[in-house]
Parts: sequence; C-alpha cells; structure tokens
Amino acid sequence: MLYHLFFRFASEFGPFNVFRYITFRTGAATLTALFIAFMVGPPLIRWLERMRVGQPIRDIGPDHQSKEGTPTMGGLLILLSLLVSVLLWSNLDNRFVWIVIGITSGYGLLGFIDDYRKVKEGHHGGISARAKLFWQTLMAIGVALAIYNHPDFDAHLAVPFFKNFTPHLGVFYVPFAAFVIVATSNSVNLTDGLDGLAIGPVLVSAGTFLILAYAAGHAGIADYLAIKYVPGSGHLTIFCGALIGGGLGFLWFNASPAQLFMGDVGSLALGGALGTIAVLIRQEFLLPIVGGIFVVEALSVMIQVASFKMTGKRVFLMAPIHHHYEQLGWPEQKIVVRFWIVSAILGLVALSTLKLR
Repeated sequence: MLYHLFFRFASEFGPFNVFRYITFRTGAATLTALFIAFMVGPPLIRWLERMRVGQPIRDIGPDHQSKEGTPTMGGLLILLSLLVSVLLWSNLDNRFVWIVIGITSGYGLLGFIDDYRKVKEGHHGGISARAKLFWQTLMAIGVALAIYNHPDFDAHLAVPFFKNFTPHLGVFYVPFAAFVIVATSNSVNLTDGLDGLAIGPVLVSAGTFLILAYAAGHAGIADYLAIKYVPGSGHLTIFCGALIGGGLGFLWFNASPAQLFMGDVGSLALGGALGTIAVLIRQEFLLPIVGGIFVVEALSVMIQVASFKMTGKRVFLMAPIHHHYEQLGWPEQKIVVRFWIVSAILGLVALSTLKLR
C-alpha cells in the first residue's frame, strides 16, 4: 500500500524514489513487522490467557508439565505482523506476493482450526491427520497449478552442484511442487516442540531465501550465479524480510521459558510459506539443505514409525529427534541452540552451492 501511495509522487518529490528499491522496502518491512510484534505481543498474550487458550501437554515423554497452560496460537502474532507488513511494503500488482500470501493464510487458517479444537477438547488431538493432509494437499495443488499454468513457466528443475543437469518434469511438476509445499509445512510442524526450536531455523531459512529470491529476480545476478532468472520473484525478498521481523518479535516471547507457543497456526503457515517460496524461485532441491533441520526432524519420525511397525523396535528413544536428545539428558536450551547453529551452517552451505557448480 505504501509503495503504491508514495511511488506515484516520486517524480515530484525526489526522496520518495527510495520506495522503488526492493532493498529499502525489505528493510522497512522487517522493522515494521518487528515493531508490530513487539506492540501486539503483550496484549495478545494477556488475551489468550484470559481466554484460557493453553497448550495441552502430552503425558508421555520428557517432563514438560511446567509448561501446561502456556498460551498457544502464538503463530497469530507472526502472521499478523508478517501479513500487515507485506501488504504495506510490497508491490501488490506482483502475482508472487499474492500466491505466497494465499498459501500462508490458508495454512494458517487450517492450523488455527486445529489449535482451537485442541484447546476446546483439552487434548492434543485436533484435526485428524488425514483431514489435515487433505486440505494441505488441496491448497498446495492450487498453488502448483497457478505456477505451472503461467505463460513464463519453465518445468526444468535446478539441481545443486550441477550446472547443466536440469531435468524436465512436464505436467508432473504439479504433484512435485505440491509435495514440496506440504512436506515443508509438516516438517516445520514436527520441529515445533521446544521453546524457540522451530522459529530459529525458520529465521535462518527466511534469511537464506531472502538472498536467493533477490538473486533469482535480478537478471544480472541470476546470470552471474547461473541460476534460474524468475522475473518478479525479487519481490519475495520483502515477504522474507517481514517474516524475519515477525519471527524475531515472536522469539522475544517464545524464548525459554516461553510466554507463548507457536501452535499449528504458525508452524503450518510458516512451513507452507517457505516451501512455496522455494517453488516460486525454482530452488526446490536447495530447500532440503536450507531446511535440513526440518528434514531430519521429519525423517526421524518416519524412521521411528517404520522401524516399530516392521521390527517392533525403536531407533530413537523418542521422536521427533529433539525429544531423543531430551531423553539422553540434554538440557532443552542446549538442544535448541545447537539446532540453531546447525541450521545456520546449512544456510551457509546452501548459499555456497550457488558457485559450486
């Protein structure tokens, strides 16, 4: 909104020219989202406490009973600061912006309904896994079709470390892209189990994709790095910046001991957003590196379930894997900080692949 309001007067008032620069608006969006989160956070927490929107705690596994009743649905804080900031600072004529806003809002709504049912029913059930997966897949297919049917779409995939290996999926790109979005959403959801654990890798991933989106949307940089040039994708840097600002604001309240939990309203939405951005900038195969923590968390659950069904034995003391380390006696904050460190390393590795071809 601010872009459309002020940029039209740039010819009459020179300083308004700064609104044409994506870098300026990205910084402004980051600070705006951070400010909104700081301002809205305390009253939101008080309101959730009055409404008794407390997080149900499982009886099995590590002892987290002290967290019983901590307000959940904290993802609302991230989504509010994120979406308001994006609407203020983005070019709303850009289709990429609306695609990622759409999937973030849709997954956020699904997560909100899931959280609401958990709170209302007083246990961790919520929406059934089958129903949740159905709606996630349906929305992801809608996004994939919107991307695939665009006249400028190219179904060749970019593969890290291989400059000339670009497999063409054709129409099969639609289920592939949908899988990327759904898998990322659920992986972030599985990671959200300790104070600050999920939001750290989300921030690292958002920062990494901020750089990648800017590069993909700049013809000169994309050519230099030998990555796909995706016209218009540079505007996704504003979304990534706003996500960083909103995420940092949320972390202020989510750091141990957490005053607020993310809930599915946040984890499903943020995972869906990251997966969609990776698809939009055509870095689908770089996503597992950037979000390696999310991949490991999801794989640990899959391995645990498969092993128990086939052999009756468990590979991990408990899954997802962050609970395995808890069972080994690691303090919660040691697990969280070490996962953050690994995530930062993976982000740097992902950026390094741009020239290792």
